[in-house]
Amino acid sequence: MTSAPAPRARTWWRRLTAGAGLLALLATALVTAATVPATAAPTEWAPKPAPMTTPWTDEVPVDDPLPEYPRPQLTRPDWANLNGIWDFAVTGRDDPEPEAFSEQIRVPFVAESSLSGVKRRITENDKLWYKRTFTVPADWSGRRVVLNFGASDWQSTVWVNGTEVGAHKGGFDAFSYDITPQLVDGTNTVVVSVYDPTQTGGQAVGKQRINEVDPHDGGGIFYTAASGIWQTVWLEPVAESHVTRLDMTPDLDDSTLRVTVRAAAADGRSARVTVSSGDTVVGTATGAPGTEISVPVPDPHLWDPDDPFLYDVRAELLDGTSVVDTVGSYAGMRSIAVEKTDGVLRPVLNGKFVFQTGTLDQGYWPDGIYTAPTDDALRSDLQAHKDLGFNMVRKHIKVEPQRWFYWADKLGLLVWQDMPAMDTDKSPDAAARTQWEDEYHAVIDQHRSSPSLVMWVDQNEGWGQYDQARIADEVKAYDPSRLVDNMSGVNCCGSVDGGNGDVVDNHVYVGPGNTAPTATRAAVLGEFGGLGYKVPDHEWYPGGGFSYEDQPSTEALNDRFVGLIDSIRVGQLPAGLSASVYTEITDVENEANGLLTYDRQVVKVDTARVKAANQALIEASKNPAPPVTLPTGEYASLRVTTPGYTDKYLRHYDQLAFTEVVDEGSADVLKSDATWKVVTGLANDNCYSFESRNYPGEYLRHQAFRVRRDADDGSDLFDADATFCAVAGTDGVRLSSANLPGSYLRHIDSEVWLATPGGGHAWDDAATFTEDTTWAVEAPWAP
Repeated sequence: MTSAPAPRARTWWRRLTAGAGLLALLATALVTAATVPATAAPTEWAPKPAPMTTPWTDEVPVDDPLPEYPRPQLTRPDWANLNGIWDFAVTGRDDPEPEAFSEQIRVPFVAESSLSGVKRRITENDKLWYKRTFTVPADWSGRRVVLNFGASDWQSTVWVNGTEVGAHKGGFDAFSYDITPQLVDGTNTVVVSVYDPTQTGGQAVGKQRINEVDPHDGGGIFYTAASGIWQTVWLEPVAESHVTRLDMTPDLDDSTLRVTVRAAAADGRSARVTVSSGDTVVGTATGAPGTEISVPVPDPHLWDPDDPFLYDVRAELLDGTSVVDTVGSYAGMRSIAVEKTDGVLRPVLNGKFVFQTGTLDQGYWPDGIYTAPTDDALRSDLQAHKDLGFNMVRKHIKVEPQRWFYWADKLGLLVWQDMPAMDTDKSPDAAARTQWEDEYHAVIDQHRSSPSLVMWVDQNEGWGQYDQARIADEVKAYDPSRLVDNMSGVNCCGSVDGGNGDVVDNHVYVGPGNTAPTATRAAVLGEFGGLGYKVPDHEWYPGGGFSYEDQPSTEALNDRFVGLIDSIRVGQLPAGLSASVYTEITDVENEANGLLTYDRQVVKVDTARVKAANQALIEASKNPAPPVTLPTGEYASLRVTTPGYTDKYLRHYDQLAFTEVVDEGSADVLKSDATWKVVTGLANDNCYSFESRNYPGEYLRHQAFRVRRDADDGSDLFDADATFCAVAGTDGVRLSSANLPGSYLRHIDSEVWLATPGGGHAWDDAATFTEDTTWAVEAPWAP
């Protein structure tokens, strides 16, 4: 991977161009502002050594980190970035502001990170203190000044010139304060305190846990905590009457963009919204702030992952005919819904079903923990998805900065957004529930206009679960323009399915499993995979990594991964599965199951091969093959299709399955052994079982991977072992195990096994795998 370009010198504030052409500015990162000079000289500060360095670790400016405009869907021409070196102190959780700030920290990197320059374990007994000065530009005179925080985890209190201007609870939503009354001419001082109890509190915490900040053994699927300010802090001047938010929902039915202009001090004002494509205005409409305005977008250019077209949007507040405030934005025209496609309930994008293939994206960094070191780094994980052929990403138990959503919108990735969970194995009390739901609403409000975001994921695997059905209904009512997943992993870990929402979501490791749609919900695979490979010199804690299934080599990893994607394409997709989320895009601390290493220095898999597998899956969903059916209730024989062995048939001998040459001159017993009655699957009505011709009541089944003929003992396990699902093969049919999907009936050295592409057994050998697992269903040798 290549390094980001070296940063340019910038003045501490910059005028911006709003309105038409905004997207071009954002895309080239020209919408930037550098930092107000810090209270202490940057030379007194230095970052701590990172446990792993990404391609961008050394590209972070000392006094100008993350200089890009932080809020792409609500821009104004003037702003000032307060990122950079702040004075810093840590006190007891109940202590007042310290008299002296003895350290320095680089904002917006959390105190636990190396890029912050602190790199210290923060506990529930600590309080973080930040302090810096700034001077308001002279030409902001006459306007209000707003202090913005992208996010700070968790309980933040802000003072300006000694006066408290506000307090906020929440680790994933933005907050702002009008600080105009507290400002003075010349130098102003801002102080921020942050208390973050992480998992010891009752708040949304996601995957954070209070651990040592240096690499160590253990940790499992939970990672280093991220305490304090972790997104951009910035100032902006606004008019007395000003826009605070744009809620934008495309409506393809009548070719309009429905916009609600949220505004402050807007009594008696009107709002005008203009939608443009480049320099061409395509529609404009006027209405009252706080009410829905329908802007015509005739013959809309639709947004989708293959063509992520974005319109420029400009919103103006008017006092009569005078413009008192202008903001720039963008929007994508697309729809998302659940509808029946060929009799199966599936999610449809712009009225058409396309399989959503994505990965679990945790959003952690070895140098910045919760904060990507640069905007190029933030973009890079999304670009990696595109490079690997994915069209979707599940943002797992974390909410990213708004620029991450901009890049998803711009690059064209469908986003499933998790609401970060409360701690596991706890029943949240009333106060925690109220806080969690309030923060969820704020997250929805702040990202509801992003076209890439197509589904809200309320809860995960039962972590902090409560009121699943109520919450799903409430979220759907709050944002009816998107899908809702009431619980990801309803089959896992003690979770309770609310029974509602738009999808039923299973987790199956390694999978892919059989998630079936219902009469009211589409079927999705919210997590699967977890294939692991540890790359020497690219491990967070060498020797401490784990995965759900270790692979001995990159070749094995490629074979196994592509085998999983192919099995979804030929098996689960036709059976009704509509989306899958692979765990995961990168390694994270001691999780070694990423397609990339944690430091983003190595792509473990063959990019071209993985991309081809994903594209084949997507294309198969656009042009679905007809289902494969077998002659139920009739006798048949299964012939080998591997070149050079096409005169051999599947037969049983001493209860084990073999292949053997059968012809007209063969003995009657061999012909009977090679004849099977095709019956409805014992464990799945959509699949098949094969009853012996000469041993009625005994069936072909797998046991410890070896395939054999056994009598039905009436157990659920036997029924599952003896059920095979038919998928299309070249000049034949492939028979996938009902309880080990993606594993196929295979002959090898005349023996018959249940084999897995990319598996580690001798019978999984890649040579002629597809041919060996394809059978011709022919007339029975013994009618």
